[in-house]
Amino acid sequence: MRNNHDNVILFPKWQSTLEEESLNALKQKRYEDALAKLDELLKFQVNNHEIMIGKLICLMELDRHDEAQQLCEDLLQYKDEHYYHYVHIYLTLLFQTGQYDQLMEQVDYEFSCANSMPQFVQEQFRQLYDLSMTMKTKLKSEQSVQILNRLKKAVCEQNHQKQWQLIERLRKIKSMPTAPLMDLLTNEQIHPVTKTAVFHWLQDKQIHQPVSIHKLGSTLTVVPAEITALESHATFKQTLLLINEIEQINPTLFLLLKKLLYRYAYVRYPIMPASSESVHIARALKEIGSDYLNMPTNEQKSLTVRTKDYIEDIKMCEALYLSIIEE
Repeated sequence: MRNNHDNVILFPKWQSTLEEESLNALKQKRYEDALAKLDELLKFQVNNHEIMIGKLICLMELDRHDEAQQLCEDLLQYKDEHYYHYVHIYLTLLFQTGQYDQLMEQVDYEFSCANSMPQFVQEQFRQLYDLSMTMKTKLKSEQSVQILNRLKKAVCEQNHQKQWQLIERLRKIKSMPTAPLMDLLTNEQIHPVTKTAVFHWLQDKQIHQPVSIHKLGSTLTVVPAEITALESHATFKQTLLLINEIEQINPTLFLLLKKLLYRYAYVRYPIMPASSESVHIARALKEIGSDYLNMPTNEQKSLTVRTKDYIEDIKMCEALYLSIIEE
């Protein structure tokens, strides 16, 4: 047979035979055979509802979920009289593959734009939505327990990089911080970068109870929900304003200084210098940046003791930052 099916006529008897054989193969659960015959029909543009449903069944039974999902998404574009049947299969597929967020988004979409959705369809969609919500909560709980156990091990092993990574994963799945996790903020063995990640997590969850944080020789007790975000902090903003003039003169140097400032603030946060220290911090940043880019300033002798202290502090914080966060 020629490969170019555009020039080949599918005679009614041949079509009927393929349809019958594919149906029999489906009934006998010979999904590979059924799929081959259905694909043959589709090559000749025989793509009625029964053919498409048959192909979806074959793909799902053969665990070819990605292909089944793509086919569903293609069929949903037509919005024909079989639309809700395809949506139901699509939602079932998303549920079976654990794509709960996408399922819930699809259901929300269907209810937001449906004018005359049948009552039984509404009930089916709501059931799948509620089941997905339950499974999502259960899955998040199980993930949290697993990650917390790994975090405890990382703390015992003093694996600082792993600690930070696990805290960020807990933040990502929106797990709720526990009291033992908050205690990490005052633990001398915990890296300051990890403590910043823990504090960001408490801010994400809008924790309104006071917590103490100890890092780099200083201690502070604050309410996380009431603390300004890092890049909105007065000291960060004021320092950024003082180095902004460099952006037009030397964009490369400016980007370096901005990166150095962020790393410094990340390690220190939320225990930040007063905004009045921004002049010294900005001067220190310029000196470090110029040195990194081999652009001597000839201002070393005129630097104040305070600025020199910040040069050392910024370099130390950058080393601490890069020891945990890979960029």
